[in-house]
Amino acid sequence: MVPARLYKSPPCFTLPSSFPPFGDGSILFILYGLMKTEIFNLNLASPLYFVRIDDPKPFSRIDIGKGNPNLELLFCFELEEDQYRNFEPTLDNFFDNLLFGGMSTGDSKANSAEAGVEKPVELPAGEYLFSQKRELLSREEILTLAAEIQQEGLWQRHEPGKKFYLRYLFEDGKIVTQIFRPC
Repeated sequence: MVPARLYKSPPCFTLPSSFPPFGDGSILFILYGLMKTEIFNLNLASPLYFVRIDDPKPFSRIDIGKGNPNLELLFCFELEEDQYRNFEPTLDNFFDNLLFGGMSTGDSKANSAEAGVEKPVELPAGEYLFSQKRELLSREEILTLAAEIQQEGLWQRHEPGKKFYLRYLFEDGKIVTQIFRPC
């Protein structure tokens, strides 16, 4: 287990861009669309290493937990310059730039260069906005969650990085989808 610290983020409230002032010109603040997702500030104390996958397919059928309950998958995307700090990102091509994919059998150090793995990939140690769902999410659900994390990061005055990490693992009998966004 890699040591990490989680800090719960306050909920983010989103008002639609067409939100109008009312009758006397004052604005009535209505809590619109209270986020259903818990987003945390995560301090990942040690990197997680993965063996590079030659032809990664992050949204194809994921069979984690069936043959090897310790199998983990990691995918890293680089977001477009005009999108990665946009409060309302265009999600159509959010995942177009896949940098790498990797897999691990649960022992991160066994996947490192020190253990003889050629060109390992990693989830670097550092500060992240982090969220997870205890289910296998569809591409569309991951896009929605990625946008929520980006909005929450900007709301908290973080400067989200251009990279976006998607991790799948099997935990307590369920597939877990995790999102890490450097901040």
